[in-house]
Amino acid sequence: MARISGVDLPKHKRGEIGLTYIFGIGRSTAQNILTQSGISFDKKVEEWNDDELNKIRGIITEMKVEGALRSEVQLNIKRLVDINSYRGMRHRSGLPVRGQRTRTNCRTRKGKRKTVANKKKATKM
Repeated sequence: MARISGVDLPKHKRGEIGLTYIFGIGRSTAQNILTQSGISFDKKVEEWNDDELNKIRGIITEMKVEGALRSEVQLNIKRLVDINSYRGMRHRSGLPVRGQRTRTNCRTRKGKRKTVANKKKATKM
């Protein structure tokens, strides 16, 4: 099993898909890594030999991935919250940050619906 930067890559997936299991590496970055190391995109992870794995490891160690990237993202969010920017306030209150509507959607950020009862109307006499 190939293990790169603390992540076990799935054996039976193609190389460009397997590399996306590492936080901070998407499809295009994975394709760039495979191109630099001279490996075919269609080659599966289990078919990589030790030399190819070492080439890939060498390229990925120069990048900021996994723990270092996660901590950088968290520090950026903490900075926004500390300076009381609009985006920081949205992060703090758990609402969407990038301008999405909140009247009907954004259930992922807000969580399960909390029903609020209506006021009872006064009866006329």
